[in-house]
Amino acid sequence: MYNKVTSADLAALKQILGNEFVLFGDEINPDYAHDELGGVEKMPEVLVRPGCTEEIAAVMKLAYEREIPVTVRGSGTGLVGAAVPVEGGILLETKRLNKILELDKETLTVTVQPGVLLMELAAFAEENDFMYPPDPGEKSATIGGNISTNAGGMRAVKSGVTRDYVRALTVVTPQGEILKLGGKVAKNSSGYSLKDLVVGSEGTLAIICEAVLKVVPLPKVSLSLLVPFPDMKSAIEAVPKIFGSKITPTAIEYMSRDTILFSEDYLGKKFPDTKSDAYILLTFDGNTDIQVESEMKVIADLCLEIGALDVFILDTDERKKSVWSARGAFLEAIKASTTEMDECDVVVPVNRVDDFIKFTHALAKELNVRIPSFGHAGDGNLHVYICRDALGDKEWENLLNTCFDRMYKKAEEMGGLVSGEHGIGYAKKGYIKKQYGETPIALMQGIKKVFDPKDILNPGKVCF
Repeated sequence: MYNKVTSADLAALKQILGNEFVLFGDEINPDYAHDELGGVEKMPEVLVRPGCTEEIAAVMKLAYEREIPVTVRGSGTGLVGAAVPVEGGILLETKRLNKILELDKETLTVTVQPGVLLMELAAFAEENDFMYPPDPGEKSATIGGNISTNAGGMRAVKSGVTRDYVRALTVVTPQGEILKLGGKVAKNSSGYSLKDLVVGSEGTLAIICEAVLKVVPLPKVSLSLLVPFPDMKSAIEAVPKIFGSKITPTAIEYMSRDTILFSEDYLGKKFPDTKSDAYILLTFDGNTDIQVESEMKVIADLCLEIGALDVFILDTDERKKSVWSARGAFLEAIKASTTEMDECDVVVPVNRVDDFIKFTHALAKELNVRIPSFGHAGDGNLHVYICRDALGDKEWENLLNTCFDRMYKKAEEMGGLVSGEHGIGYAKKGYIKKQYGETPIALMQGIKKVFDPKDILNPGKVCF
């Protein structure tokens, strides 16, 4: 279907980018064959590292004319194979496009290139007394990757997801045309939102080259509560009651004792409390001590009334950092505890979180497998991990198929969806087809066809 990269193509790419930014064959590190989780692997024929939008446009014009597939990659921290070049061809890495171009304090926007890391943008915003609210757990992911998956994170319950903060995008189409979508405006009803089609499209419609992002004033006060409960049921049941208090914390995370112990082992640092089976972790932000402390006291008292075993106030930077760093390490900690793992990034209505977690516990017992989890209790986005441990290849393959089939079916029965924030990529595309059905998938495929008639941009992903 696609053409292979020839010596003439290689020469043309080097002419566009310079010799040092074009790697071919054995020059490419094997890590470029997979993402963070692994499981989906394919080496590109050529790796290119453009340094500007115009170079990307030139690469795409060549690829489109020659019908060579192109896959875009940021930091490679994805978990569903979205940045794996499953059809070979060109892998276009955005790491050189790593500049924060402008902070506009009058429009409350920051303009960045796609290779800027989330942690770099967060630090830059804070240094200038602003906050970029989207807060996915993987801080070394690129902003381009966050936009491509519409990443959510721990603040999503109050602040929303990445799409809510994307004001404008500069993109390159598969044909090599440079387009500017959106602008530094707070509202836009000017026709179809092409910008919002690109957000969450996992690199299948256009290549993000610049983004104008909304920032907000940095809250002056931030405090966290760690609340232990006797079991996960009582912990999760507390969440709708917290919302019923008419106070919305910035973040509401759930975690089990087992996951916390994995993190302790991985980081070599002690968690403030590990005596209880289940915990919720809450953050409160505001501009005055009185406001934040008042809201925190209401929620602390409520939690104690409904069965919490204690309430730990994380009122120093050291205590807060110890807990949130442990929470940020959960994925790597679980990964370090097993030989291989795969993830079910499911989202269910918040009132069904406990039911779904109980289902995974029963499934783990039935199949004699470890299935640890953690997630965003405030918005129903759960990260559930199936651990291989000592299973052989065939047993592991059969186990994954069984677990995913059962879990995604259960999520659908509960009114949930296949992915809350990590996307579909290559690994989960079969499940989105099952859940959505013929017409929605046909509509998505039609949108792809309009953007990319030759299907050269990140082919084989999402709904193909």
